[in-house]
Amino acid sequence: MKLNCTTRHINRLIKGYSNCGKGYFLHGNRGRKPRHTISDDIKNTIIKLYQEDYYDANFTHFSELMLSRNNIAISTNAIRNILMSNGIVSPKATKATKKKLRLELEVEKGNVKSQNELVKIDEKIISYEDAHPRRPRCALFGEMLQMDASQHIWFGSSKTQLHVAIDDSTGAIVGAYFDKEETLNGYYNVFHQILTNYGIPYMFYTDRRTVFEYKRKNSPSIEEDTFTQFGYACKQLGVEIKTTSIPQAKGRVERLFGTLQSRLPIELRLAGVTTIDQANEFLKSYLKKFNDQFALAINHSKSVFEKQPDDEKINLILAVLANRKIDTGHSIRFNNKYFKPVDSNGHSVYYHKGTSCVVIKAFDGNHFTSIGEKVYTLDEIPLHESTSRNFDFTKPISKLRKRYVPTMSHPWKQGEFSKYISSQPYQSDIPFEELINSQAIIY
Repeated sequence: MKLNCTTRHINRLIKGYSNCGKGYFLHGNRGRKPRHTISDDIKNTIIKLYQEDYYDANFTHFSELMLSRNNIAISTNAIRNILMSNGIVSPKATKATKKKLRLELEVEKGNVKSQNELVKIDEKIISYEDAHPRRPRCALFGEMLQMDASQHIWFGSSKTQLHVAIDDSTGAIVGAYFDKEETLNGYYNVFHQILTNYGIPYMFYTDRRTVFEYKRKNSPSIEEDTFTQFGYACKQLGVEIKTTSIPQAKGRVERLFGTLQSRLPIELRLAGVTTIDQANEFLKSYLKKFNDQFALAINHSKSVFEKQPDDEKINLILAVLANRKIDTGHSIRFNNKYFKPVDSNGHSVYYHKGTSCVVIKAFDGNHFTSIGEKVYTLDEIPLHESTSRNFDFTKPISKLRKRYVPTMSHPWKQGEFSKYISSQPYQSDIPFEELINSQAIIY
C-alpha cells in the first residue's frame, strides 16, 4: 500500500532482489544515452564554430547563422547549455545569468591552487550591467523618431560612426548611415532616407551632448554647426527637435545600438565588408531583414508622416548654407575653393566687392548662391587652365549651355537664414555651461 504497487509487482521485486540484490532496483536505461542526445562531435563542432567564426554573436543569432550558413538545426536552449557548460557566455546574457556565473566562479576560485588557473578565472568573472527604465511607446508611427550615432568597430580594424533613426512606436529602423565621424552628412543621409521612404515625421528626439546642441563660442564657421544646419532644414519642413541629456530618456535607440553592436559587426564581417561605401550598401538590404524580425508591424492608417516631398525639394532642403561676401575678383570663396556666379543662360554675373550672399551646397553636391532676390548656380574656378592658349592648337569650342537654377520660392533668402541664426540660444549671453544644464526644448 505504501509503494502503491500491485501484489504481483511486489512479488516480482522480491524475487529480483533475492536473485540480483540491490542492483535489480536500478533502471535499465541508467548510464545509456537517449537516442535524441546531441553527439559529442556535433557539440565540438558547435563550440569550434562559435569560437572561430561567430564569437561575437549572441546565442539566438548564433543558432540562426548556423541554420542558414552551416545547415545545423539546434535549438537556442541546447546551444546555450552546450556553450555555458564550456564557460562561454553570450554577449547579451542577462544580469541574473552573469551574477550566477560570477558566484560560481568565486566558489571555483577558492578551490584552485594553480596561479595560471586563478588568472583564467579572474579573466572570466563578469561584472554587473545596468538596465534602461521602461516607458510606454508612442501611439502613432512617425510621432517620434529617436536619433543618435554610435562609435564602434563595425567593420575592419578602425572605429566608425553609425547614424541611426528609430521609430518609437514600432521600433522600426527608418534610416541608417555609416560615416567616419558623427557629422552633419551622416544625419542628412539618415534624414534623406526618411523623407524618401516614409515622408515628413513629427519630431526628432536627439542627444543634447552630441553635435545637435549648442556650438561653443570659438566654433570655426556656421556651416560646420550641425544643429543650425539640421535645425534649419527641420524648420522648413515643420519638424520639431527635442533634446535630452539623459541617455535613458531615449532608451529605444540606446537599446538598439546594443542589439546592433551584437549582430551587425558579424554580419558585415561575413559579408566581406571592408569600406564605408560597402557598409552603406549592405545596410539597404539588412534594414529590411532587421525590421521584419524585430520591429512591430507598421499600421499606415495610424501614421503621422506627412506626404513625401519630391526629390528636388529634398535635395534643396538638405543643404549646407553659409554667409559669404563677393571678393575683388567677383568670386566667392567656399571650402577653400573659388566659385563664380552663373545665370540660367550660362553667363557669368558680376557684383561689387563686399556684396553679401548665401552659399548653398545642396545634398547632391551642387553649389548655388542667393544674392538679393536672385539665385545663381556656382561654377568652380580651377587653379589652372585645362588647355594652353599658346601651345594647344586644337582648342575646344566652348558653348554656353542652359543651367538649372532653383526658383526663389525655396527659403534661401539671406534675411530669413540670418534671422534663424540670430534666434539660436548660443548667440545669447548665457554661458555655455548654463545652456547645457538647462532643460529647454530647442526648436
